[in-house]
Amino acid sequence: MINNRSLLIVGTLAAVAWLASNTLYVVDETERAVKLRFGEVVEENIQPGLHAKMPIAQTVRKFDTRLLTLDTDTSRYLTLEQKAVIVDSYVKWQVVNPTRYYEATAGDEMMAIRLIQPRVDESLRNEFGRLNLQEIIAERRDDLMIGPTEELDQLMREELGVAIRDIRIKRIDLPDDVSAAVFERMRSEREREAREWRAQGQEEAERIRANADRRRQVLIAQANERAETLRGEGDAEAAGIFSEAYGQDQEFFAFWRSLNAYRDSFSGDGNLLVLEPDSDFFRYLRSASPNAGEGGDE
Repeated sequence: MINNRSLLIVGTLAAVAWLASNTLYVVDETERAVKLRFGEVVEENIQPGLHAKMPIAQTVRKFDTRLLTLDTDTSRYLTLEQKAVIVDSYVKWQVVNPTRYYEATAGDEMMAIRLIQPRVDESLRNEFGRLNLQEIIAERRDDLMIGPTEELDQLMREELGVAIRDIRIKRIDLPDDVSAAVFERMRSEREREAREWRAQGQEEAERIRANADRRRQVLIAQANERAETLRGEGDAEAAGIFSEAYGQDQEFFAFWRSLNAYRDSFSGDGNLLVLEPDSDFFRYLRSASPNAGEGGDE
């Protein structure tokens, strides 16, 4: 009796454990799930937490909803002018519609990658095909991928239930036969730009030099005009002082002028004057007294 009762208890516990394990399930925070009944979806987008299902009849498929990376193969694309570029890129994608994802891929991540990669390749091929090589080189890579990312994201949401969060370019290379031509054209363009900048600099230098010369002439003319004005004012003031001094004592002023004339006339060696003895030039040499000299003349 005891053995039978023990076996019954063990059997009951095993049945309860089996029933619990096949009835209850947990969806992790990084996952979303769908509930299936004989392969048909009966509950969509099951959120994280503890849930229940019918044993045997119902099954649960869980999908990782974290951001995933697809490292695409290096591909060769043609630009608008039929120049080849070699592009290495990667894609960030994420499951956003578990039901659609299950129906399109049966929940197989590798199948999803095989479906996403050709779409990415086609989108990049179209994007590079509408741009010329100069635009591809000049544009920022992030800006270059905005259009393809948005278009592919909308398409993949509808077809696979996944979102394309980002397409990034790791490297853009040129074939050897194209690189030489591109570098030569870039060098020619830089030389042309350098010549233009140099010509503009010379033109600007000439303009500045002409302005400086014109300003110099104006300043010199203004300075000369000011100097002439001051010289005229000085001469006028000197003449006024001279006239005033002459008016105070005309005889002394005449005597002073004669002394200056004597000094200037005999300042150097070998100076010779041929004058008559009674010349007025020797007026103050003939007599110590001016009045006597005047009487002598008379």
